[in-house]
Amino acid sequence: MSVRYVAESRLPTPFGEFIMHGFEESGTGKEHLALTMGDLSQGGPVLARVHSECLTGDALFSMRCDCGPQLEAAMRKIAEAGRGVILYLRQEGRGIGLLNKVRAYQLQDTGLDTVEANEELGFAADLRKYDMCKTMLDHLGVQKLVLMTNNPKKVEALTRQGIDVVQRQPHQTGQNPHNEKYLTTKVWKLGHLYDTA
Repeated sequence: MSVRYVAESRLPTPFGEFIMHGFEESGTGKEHLALTMGDLSQGGPVLARVHSECLTGDALFSMRCDCGPQLEAAMRKIAEAGRGVILYLRQEGRGIGLLNKVRAYQLQDTGLDTVEANEELGFAADLRKYDMCKTMLDHLGVQKLVLMTNNPKKVEALTRQGIDVVQRQPHQTGQNPHNEKYLTTKVWKLGHLYDTA
């Protein structure tokens, strides 16, 4: 997958000022972002989060998932550290797209879990790809990551891309009664490392 850098700008946020870097996939035209703070090219491993788009959680404050709180916590931790990067990848609903995500939610309303709903719609449990991450990080001068994630498969996928993940930092936040089944499913069916007690 070929990804090209397009432009960057300041992004003032409640947590501090980030620099927003835009990238575009050739062929698909899909757009991705990197949010950075501080000098990433020196000083050892960079605190990082690779976050897949979740419109319902990130922008609409859905309590069906933990995505919005995870994004906010990552921005806060990076601001506190004064240095870090968030790769914001446009692959809604673990890669199935927004409207199919609504369909999956409708199936979940009938009792299916998140994996069963995706499979009922004819999709794999997780269609996300991380091929673009290496090019994005190379552009930013990032060599090593301390990755905020509960998903060991994400660490494996990034490592396969040639990204040096020196440490996985647990990133557990946003639990509530509405996403209890969702979080349990991520542990038992998707292999996430998560304390659901």
